[in-house]
Amino acid sequence: MAEENTKLKKYWSEQAINLALQGRWADAITVNRNILEQFPSDAEAYNRLGKAYTELARYAEARDAYHHTLQIDPGNTIAEKNLQRLAHLGAEAADEPAAPAAAGADFLAPHLFIEEMGKTGTTVLVNPAPLAVLAKQTAGDPVRLRVQNRTIVVESVRGERLGDIEPKMAQRLIAFINAGNQYAAAISSLDNSARIIIRETYQHPSQVGRVSFPPKGGDSTFRPYVKDSVLNLDEEDEDSGEEQDAAVEGDEPAEEPDAYDDDMTGSAPDDK
Repeated sequence: MAEENTKLKKYWSEQAINLALQGRWADAITVNRNILEQFPSDAEAYNRLGKAYTELARYAEARDAYHHTLQIDPGNTIAEKNLQRLAHLGAEAADEPAAPAAAGADFLAPHLFIEEMGKTGTTVLVNPAPLAVLAKQTAGDPVRLRVQNRTIVVESVRGERLGDIEPKMAQRLIAFINAGNQYAAAISSLDNSARIIIRETYQHPSQVGRVSFPPKGGDSTFRPYVKDSVLNLDEEDEDSGEEQDAAVEGDEPAEEPDAYDDDMTGSAPDDK
């Protein structure tokens, strides 16, 4: 019987994760609540529930879910960090009916951010939005890139401005975008600053042989990987053995913006 329960819990947990990855947050709530009916001490199900409520802008219920996590697992860093993030919204803003992201909007498959030299890079946002806006985001959330003059503005799937890509990287990517390349992006981490991951998803035939993110000084290329904490709102590495802990993480910042010091004013340059 115990073995059957373990298999059932694993199956439902996988279903909850898949629904979250598809942005089907209402369905994810239903599945996680079903898990908790049979396994009321499942802290990870409460964390996933908190994530789903946050995505639907049901912040009071999200806070309640994370408090349940801490009752079961005191010191759970995922719940603690997300309660701190929700606190930045303020009591009134946290309970206002904000416009949630549409189900499945801007779905990003995890494989999009598997390491591929030259196609993936990271940057810390400049001119970041206020904490009340950034607090609504979590590591692993997809973001939109919008070219505005000589700047690339980073927006949430709800259309809220989160910040800008640093100028030299932005100018390089704008040249590639104007040439026909396409890019996807997601939040890598949220701490004292907001860092995003960007990946080239399509290279225009005219850009063959040109690299979107050139290596910068030896082994300083970005090495992203996907962990389960994307569903738990965690922006930093957690215990690798923790079941269902998942986030999109990257290396620590290793480059200054001036690493992108080749000519950005014309078409995307040939890399040497």
